[in-house]
Amino acid sequence: MKLRSVSAAAAAAVVLALTATACGSGSDSGSNGDKINIGIKFDQPGLGLKTPDGKYAGFDVDVATYVAKELGYSEDKINWKQAPSAERENLIKNGDVKFVVASYSINDKRKKEVDFAGPYFLTHQDLLVRADDNSITKVEDLNSKKLCSVTGSTSAQNVKEKLAPKADLQQLGGYSECLTGLENKAVDALTTDASILAGYASQKELQGKFKLVGLKMSDENYGIGLKKGDDELRGKINKALEKMVSDGTWEKLVKKNFGPSGYKYEPAPAVQK
Repeated sequence: MKLRSVSAAAAAAVVLALTATACGSGSDSGSNGDKINIGIKFDQPGLGLKTPDGKYAGFDVDVATYVAKELGYSEDKINWKQAPSAERENLIKNGDVKFVVASYSINDKRKKEVDFAGPYFLTHQDLLVRADDNSITKVEDLNSKKLCSVTGSTSAQNVKEKLAPKADLQQLGGYSECLTGLENKAVDALTTDASILAGYASQKELQGKFKLVGLKMSDENYGIGLKKGDDELRGKINKALEKMVSDGTWEKLVKKNFGPSGYKYEPAPAVQK
């Protein structure tokens, strides 16, 4: 009898422990004990990239690391979660991440689903061309050129529908494919956010091969996405971003990640309260 009682008590304790663990894992969205889950891109050089050795690099990664430290999480307490463009809102709303830093442009449609801290970066839609090509200096020049972007890109449609309707638009599966085409002269230009273009052009193996034209075909304010209504977290992140600018870290990080491309970046945008 005694043995049965002890066994029953032990089993009950295990059940209670498992129940507590299960409840605790979802009680603080995006956090796991003393760690924090942050969404970034894994495939954007210069912004958010998972390197072959399993490390993470880029401007967004550096910004997220700085913010996390201000929130009380050292770098070794960060769990990086892949945040593809189409999944960013879901990751936030489901509590899979505490916040997302992933070339996440603030717009009215997204603000209906999530809140944003920031912005922390202002970029524009631009063109990347070969370094020795001086035939494209304005968007109208694309009317007689082959333009590349990724399938479904709003940047490509912006050019095709509004700015250079006679451009020969080639839509490929990824930016790396467009870069190969640009290098091989199969296409004449690649379009997306200037920050993304600068990130690719800054890669060691590509330095000196391409240049940004320097156009400003749209305004893209990158913000940090977080759960709607979490005003306390939003306020803390905004405070961290303001400190990052005032202590000089922001500019150092921009130069570190985009400098080799010759990217002429905008000053840090004012945080929106």
